Amino acid sequence: MPVTDEAAALACTCAHLADERKAERIVVLEVGRLAFFTDYFVIGTGHNERQIRAIAGRIQEQMTALGRPVIGVEGEPQSGWVLIDVGDVVVHLFSPEARALYDLELLWGAAPRLDWQQAHPAPAAAEGLG
Repeated sequence: MPVTDEAAALACTCAHLADERKAERIVVLEVGRLAFFTDYFVIGTGHNERQIRAIAGRIQEQMTALGRPVIGVEGEPQSGWVLIDVGDVVVHLFSPEARALYDLELLWGAAPRLDWQQAHPAPAAAEGLG
């Protein structure tokens, strides 16, 4: 399914990249109507510091390759939470405990979910998947 919105395509690409590194419970929330600072949240769970670091590194690497440099990174894998700001998309990577604590899906419950699994990642990122 093609995504016509560039920001949505970027969010789906981030979700696919997280999935490539075995993130679990990946969710893409369309928060643009509710937040002034971004259009989409991508939320995923990594089970340990090493996995969270690998997911974050892969997303940062591919965003740069797509010409979408990362604006900022907050948190540390050992803290159980890493945020990657790509402008139109903010990626949140959590440990299971931190995800339960912050519960962004509940906090942003009015935001529609995007079916990222049915959308194709950006072509340059798709070449690197697998």
